[in-house]
Amino acid sequence: MNGDTDHGWEELRPPLDAQYALLAAERCLECGGVYAEAPCTVACPADVDVPRFITALAERDVAGAARTIYDANILGGTCSRVCPVEVLCEGACVLAHEGRKPVEIGRLQRYATDEALARELPVRERAAGTGKRVAVIGAGPAGLACAGELASRGHDVTVYDERDEVGGLARFAIAPYRIEEEPLADEAHALERLAVAFRLATPIDTPEQLRELEAEHEAVFLGIGLGDDVDMRYEGDDRHGVWSSLRFIERLKRRLPIELGERVVVIGGGNTAVDVAREARGLGADVVTLAYRRTEAEMPAYAHEVEEARDEGIQFQFLANPIRLEGNGRVEAVVCQEMRLGEPDADGRRRPEPVPDSEISIPADTVVKAIGQQPRAEFLSWIDGLELDGGKIRIDEDGRTTNPRYFSAGDATSGGATVVEAVGGAKRAARAIDALLRSET
Repeated sequence: MNGDTDHGWEELRPPLDAQYALLAAERCLECGGVYAEAPCTVACPADVDVPRFITALAERDVAGAARTIYDANILGGTCSRVCPVEVLCEGACVLAHEGRKPVEIGRLQRYATDEALARELPVRERAAGTGKRVAVIGAGPAGLACAGELASRGHDVTVYDERDEVGGLARFAIAPYRIEEEPLADEAHALERLAVAFRLATPIDTPEQLRELEAEHEAVFLGIGLGDDVDMRYEGDDRHGVWSSLRFIERLKRRLPIELGERVVVIGGGNTAVDVAREARGLGADVVTLAYRRTEAEMPAYAHEVEEARDEGIQFQFLANPIRLEGNGRVEAVVCQEMRLGEPDADGRRRPEPVPDSEISIPADTVVKAIGQQPRAEFLSWIDGLELDGGKIRIDEDGRTTNPRYFSAGDATSGGATVVEAVGGAKRAARAIDALLRSET
């Protein structure tokens, strides 16, 4: 986006028209039955009954298809855009295992949910009110999913978030060629119709505010995600043109200008790093290089997306560890030390070790550091009895924390996973919260 605010990308998973959706739905083999679920349903962390909703589409029952999706995943429209379907439902499709193109489950889910939201069809019905109050901190995917699940069970839910828009990671930290404002805003409106209350631009940033929430609600759900980018410092990274990944993506999603220049270097090896590289390429950068200190085999990013990035012209500099940024005012180059792999570290991956007297210089007009995010350690320290595990909130299989009034799901508990996994965790936590509140009635 060299100086303007126009789009520089195409949607990764564009919408289907009605005719194509019908044809795509008719390819489904309607796997599964009484004794075994369909592989695509088993692969879905939100437990969407995929064959059922696709059968409804094939029968031209869009409303029925949307009900099936939203009964299982109250953020079905959002997930249809951002889910890694290649390694989940579509990756499990029987057709794919026969060497044929899998059913386009993600795009069919988007078609059904888009139609339902456009018609303002209810995503759920609200049960009779219980009078029980739950505070949800964080309006990201986990928080929204938990709020919707609890509101549909009749509880009074208030969602608090420091930002002025809902969506959290999905709105501000997932690349815009995957998702922009919609359907998050429409799905939030659907939650409001279930009587979810939103308190946006309302940070809970002192222990006293947290104590007030505890006093006013019977339970608290933490959907706070992770915090800022890991504060990785390099010599010279105060030069113009150096970005953290979160600031970079948020600026794109708010349609603010970025002067990329012709050469972009992205530091990191995860899905966010690959997303940033692909966005930079789509926005007009001539040469985009992803620098990673291990080999391709150790990259956390999805292998199919690495291949897609390579097909789009992204270059990869493996076994390269940045040590300083050079330039006169604005960054002009990333200097890396060459690495080699040594013995495995605590994660089981071979540890990169520097090769003596070896440096390479990668020309750059813009550098984006995409190395990961930090946990919200200070905030979590305010909660009595809350235990952490490596910075992550410790929970049981139902989202209960070690404080009996607090529950959690999403990136704050996983350290960083998919949106649909956050939804699945939030569903389990909502069931546990509901059981707690009803046991106290």
